[in-house]
Amino acid sequence: MKVVLAYSGGLDTSVILSWIREKYDAEIIAFCANIGQSEEIKGLEKKALKTGASKIFIEDLQEEFARDFIFPMIRAGAVYENQYFLGTSIARPLIAKRMVEIARSEKAECIAHGATGKGNDQVRFELTAAALAPELKVIAPWRDATFREQFPGRAEMIRYCEEKKIPVQATAKKPYSMDRNLLHISFEAGILEDPWLDASAPEHKEMYKLSVSPEDAPDKAEFVTLNFERGNCVAVNGKTLDPLGVMKTLNRLGGKHGIGRVDLVENRYVGMKSRGVYETPGGAILHFAHRQMESLTMDREVMHLRDSLVPKYAELVYYGYWFSPERLALQALVNDSQKNVTGTVRLKLYKGNLITAGRKSPVSLYSPNIATMEADPTKSYNQDDATGFIRLNALRLKVAAKLSAPKEETK
Repeated sequence: MKVVLAYSGGLDTSVILSWIREKYDAEIIAFCANIGQSEEIKGLEKKALKTGASKIFIEDLQEEFARDFIFPMIRAGAVYENQYFLGTSIARPLIAKRMVEIARSEKAECIAHGATGKGNDQVRFELTAAALAPELKVIAPWRDATFREQFPGRAEMIRYCEEKKIPVQATAKKPYSMDRNLLHISFEAGILEDPWLDASAPEHKEMYKLSVSPEDAPDKAEFVTLNFERGNCVAVNGKTLDPLGVMKTLNRLGGKHGIGRVDLVENRYVGMKSRGVYETPGGAILHFAHRQMESLTMDREVMHLRDSLVPKYAELVYYGYWFSPERLALQALVNDSQKNVTGTVRLKLYKGNLITAGRKSPVSLYSPNIATMEADPTKSYNQDDATGFIRLNALRLKVAAKLSAPKEETK
């Protein structure tokens, strides 16, 4: 049996690689995706082969991640529960998609992952596989009682690696877990399981990787311009960039000014609440600027319709339904809504704040002549018309008021 395993080279996936190989007498093909995690992958191939993998694929997917996953989601304006920029959620379907492709090319029967049975990632990996390759089986060791009995803690995993001569660096467990990619870094578990803990306190300063605290950000504001075409950012500060370049540039700028830190308690798909701390400097800037561009160029009813669907779109991404027919249908509507979202937004970055400093567009729907409080030279709007407009819209309110009025008053 051949199994394609999502592999990082850390303690968990090293143990899982060896354990699956032994339990299923399987050939293991390891896969590591570079999606901007900035982790050391030097020596990963040697480590995987020594641990028991027959081969390993190490691939840089950052361009595809930015172009085909982050940018479509930004066009939709998707934020889960009005706070979470979906950094981890949007990365999993890309990793699973590539695993499926490798499994088919290598004629593997199964894919495997190290996601726990309590989190969202297991769902995201497996729903993607179901949508793209329903014939593949999935091995999830953390949902196997025999695996959990054998490895109730980190000490047992380290001991197993020593016995099997698996090359892992046994380090003290961090006070929290961290997951990084091009869009964000997430921190959860450990000390962060206490929702009263102040993660912004000075004693936790070293936790953050992408941004300085707003208190430590420069005292002078910095201006940045973003050019959009059909809902996509195509240039930053006048420099034309591809989606990957946009994300890298905005991450650097946002991090410098303490932009994009979020501390929240979210509702996991599996039913429990969890506390997470996130850094999304570039994503926060891009999301905010995109909305400013839409405010100038998007038709009111189209915007309101799209906005009514944002919570559903965000849920689909968070829950793992990226490749579902309903997400694809919503994306088609979103993409059509973006055809005139073109122009330039100027922002001011200052100590964790995003401040709009201007917006312009060759296809702007804003008309100063119509909106002015002065006389309209175009005579496009007759204020007398508002009288009938208000009267018609007030009719149902007046009827309802009569029905609910006291009887004496009605008489």
